[in-house]
Amino acid sequence: VCVCVCHFFQHFVFLFIVFYCLDGSQAQPHQNLNTSAMVLKRLCIPNAMMESVPNRPLDYYTCAFRKSKMNRFLGSGDHEAYFTNTQRHCIVRVTNKTAQSKQDPFISCFRCIFFQVYEILARTVYGKRKRAEVGVDRLVNEGAYTAAYPLHEGPFQLPNYESRPDELNQRQVLYYYWARWCKWYKYQPLDHIREYFGEKIALYFAWLGFYTAWLLPAALVGTLIFVSGVMTMSTNTPAEEICGSGAKYLMCPLCKTCKAWNMSEICTMAKMGYLFDHPGTVFFSVFMSFWAVAFLEYWKRKMATLAHHWDCMDFHEEEERPRPEFAAMAPTMEQNPVTGIKEPYFPEKTRLSRMFTSSMVIILMLCVVIIFLVTVVVSRGIISVMMYHTGSPVLRTEAGTIANISSSVVNLGLILLMGQVYTALAEQLTKWEMHRTQTQYDNAFTFKVFIFQFVNFYSSPFYVAFFKGRFVGYPSKYGTLFGMRNEDCGPGGCLIELAEQLFIIMVGKQLINNIQEFILPKVKAWHQKRAFSSVLGGKVSQEPRLWEEDYKLVQCEGLFEEYLEMVLQFGFITIFVAAFPLAPLFALLNNWVEIRLDAHKFVCEYRRPVAERAQNIGVWFNILEALSHLSVIANAFLIAFTSDFLPRLLYQYKFHNDLHGYVNYTLAYAPLNYTDYPMCRYKAFRDNNGNYTLFYWELLAVRLGFIIAFEHVVFFVLRAIDWIVPDVPESLELKMKREHYLAKQALAENQEALLVSRGQRPTPGSPETSSPGQ
Repeated sequence: VCVCVCHFFQHFVFLFIVFYCLDGSQAQPHQNLNTSAMVLKRLCIPNAMMESVPNRPLDYYTCAFRKSKMNRFLGSGDHEAYFTNTQRHCIVRVTNKTAQSKQDPFISCFRCIFFQVYEILARTVYGKRKRAEVGVDRLVNEGAYTAAYPLHEGPFQLPNYESRPDELNQRQVLYYYWARWCKWYKYQPLDHIREYFGEKIALYFAWLGFYTAWLLPAALVGTLIFVSGVMTMSTNTPAEEICGSGAKYLMCPLCKTCKAWNMSEICTMAKMGYLFDHPGTVFFSVFMSFWAVAFLEYWKRKMATLAHHWDCMDFHEEEERPRPEFAAMAPTMEQNPVTGIKEPYFPEKTRLSRMFTSSMVIILMLCVVIIFLVTVVVSRGIISVMMYHTGSPVLRTEAGTIANISSSVVNLGLILLMGQVYTALAEQLTKWEMHRTQTQYDNAFTFKVFIFQFVNFYSSPFYVAFFKGRFVGYPSKYGTLFGMRNEDCGPGGCLIELAEQLFIIMVGKQLINNIQEFILPKVKAWHQKRAFSSVLGGKVSQEPRLWEEDYKLVQCEGLFEEYLEMVLQFGFITIFVAAFPLAPLFALLNNWVEIRLDAHKFVCEYRRPVAERAQNIGVWFNILEALSHLSVIANAFLIAFTSDFLPRLLYQYKFHNDLHGYVNYTLAYAPLNYTDYPMCRYKAFRDNNGNYTLFYWELLAVRLGFIIAFEHVVFFVLRAIDWIVPDVPESLELKMKREHYLAKQALAENQEALLVSRGQRPTPGSPETSSPGQ
C-alpha cells in the first residue's frame, strides 16, 4: 500500500521529513512565532499568555518527496504511520479530482488507507462516465448519500479518570487548551490546529488571532483619544458660548409647522458632539491609516513565516475537476487541454451572457438598497416632526437623536434581512453562471456577496458622513425630497450622528451574529440527532460508533461567513474611524468572543472537515488592501467636509485663536424675504441674500488642499512602509536557503560532501562513501 501511496505523493510534490541534517539532528527546535512572546522574553517579563500544549507536532527539515530516495526520509520504515491524517485527507481530495480512468494503476492500493470508504466512493463510477457521474461529491449532491466526512479523533470530553496530558487525543487537546472560554487570553495552538484541521482553517485562526492582537494598540489609542475628549470638554469654547447664549440666538424653524427655538436648548448635544469632533480625532484618523497598512504588511510576513513553517509556501492548487453541479448540467463534453481527459463543457459566450445578466440583477438589488435607505431617511424626518409636535420640551430637544437612533435600529433590521435574501440570490445566480471549478465558483460568489454587503452595510453611514446636510438650502429656499425638507445635521453635528449609526450597526450586528453562532449550531445538532434517531427507528447501539456520533454533528459550512464578518468589521474600524474612535475597542471585545465561539464550533459541534492546504487567506487579503486604501480617502473627506476641524482652524488663523465668537460667525441671518421669523439664524456661511460668503470659498479651498495633502502624505508613507518592510523576513530567507542546501545534501547520491561539511573525512571503502540503495 505504502509503495503506491509514495508514488502518488511523488507526482503531487508533497514535502516530507528529510532524514539527515548537517547538524546531526532530525527535528528542529520549535520557533516562537509570536512577536509579543519574544519581546516579553527579552524584557524578562513573565508571559501569562504562554502555555505548554502537549503532543505538539515536531518541526523537521523537509523537501519534496522522491520515491527513489525513500530511505532518506525519517519514518519511512513505519508504513502504517508514515502519512499523517491531514496528508491522507489530501490523498482523498486529489484522487477525487484525478480519478477519471478505470485503468488507474493505484486504485486497489488506496483501499487500505484510513479513510478508505470515502476514498473508494470518491473514485467509483456509478453511472455514465461521459456525464461525469464519478465521485462522492456528486453522489452527495444528488442525494444518494446524506453525508461523507472524515472522522474525529474520538470524543472531545476529557476522560473521567485522571490522565496525563500526553494521553489525550488530538481533539481533547484542542478542546482543553484552545476551545474552552477560560483560554481567551492564551496563544492559540496553531500547530495543533493545522495538524488536525489542515492549513486552510489554521491560517484563518492565525489571521484572526493576528488581527485581534493588532487591535490592542488601536483600541488603546482610540480609548485615549475618547478620554482626552472627555477631559477637555470644559475647554470647548463654542459649546460654552452655546450654553451661555440664553435667548441670544433665535434659530429658524426646523420644519414648516415648527416654531423658532433658542440655540441654548441644544447645550448638552453641543458638548457631546465635541467628544467625536476634536483635534484628537484627526490624529487618530492618520494613526489608523498607518495602522491598517502596517497590519497588512506585517501579516504578509507572518503569513510567509507560517507558510514556510507548515511546508506550503510553494503550494499551488492542482488541476481542479469540474464541480458536481457543473458536470450534471453541462450540455456537451470536450477534452481538457491540461489532463487530456474529456470533461463536461459549457460555452464561454453563454457564460459571459449569463454573467452580464447577473450583473444587471446585482445593480437592481443595489438600487433596492438605495430605495430602503431613502425610506429610512424619510421616516427619520417624519419621526423628528412627530417628536417635535408632542409638546414635551425634552422630546422636542432630543427629537433628532430619538429619530436617528430609532431609524438606525430599523435600518439594522433591514440590513440583516436583505443580507440573508441577497446571499441566497447570489448563490442561485452563481450556480446559474455555470462556473467549472469550485475555485471559480467561490471567487464569483465572494465578489457578489461582498459588493452587496458593502453597499448594504456602508450606504447609511456614507449618507450621514458625506451627503446629509449638504443640500438643505436656506430659509425661503429650502431643498426638498418628496415634499419634505432635506435633512440637516443635528445640533451636535453630523459626526455624532455618524457615531450613533456606527455603534448601532456595527455593535448590533456583532451581538446578533454572536448569538446566532452560539445558538444555531446547537439547534441544528438537535435536529440532526432527531433525524438520525428516526432513521434508526428508535434502535440505538449499545456502544455508540464513532461515525454515528459524528453524523449527529453539524456539517461544517466553511469559512466564507467568518471571513466576511471580519472583513466588514475591518471596514467599520478604518473607513469611519474619525467619527467613532471606540470602534477598535468594540471590535477587540467581539473578536475575543469570536475566536472562542469558532474554536468551540470546529472542535465540538462541527463534523471534521476535509483538510485543505493553502499558503494564504486568498482573495480576502486583496479586499482588505482595497478597504485600507479606501479608508484613507474616506477619512480625508470626513475630516475636510464633515468635521468642524478645518472651519475652526481657519477661524483661529483669521480671527481669534481662542475661538471666541466662532458660534456667532457660523450663523447666518435669514434673507429679508423670509417673513415667518425675521432675523432668525441658521448655520451656514451665507450673507443676508443667501449667497455664499468669501469665508466659504476660502474654506472650500482649504478643504480641497487638505484632502490632496492628506492623501499624498499618507499614501507616500504607506508606499515607504511597503518598500522598507519586506514581505518575507530576512531571517526566513536565510533559513529557507539553508534548508534547501540541507535537503540537497541529505538527498545526494554520494554522502561524501555531507560528511565533509560535518568536519568528517570518509575513508575509502567505508559504508558512508557507498551509494545508498534505491
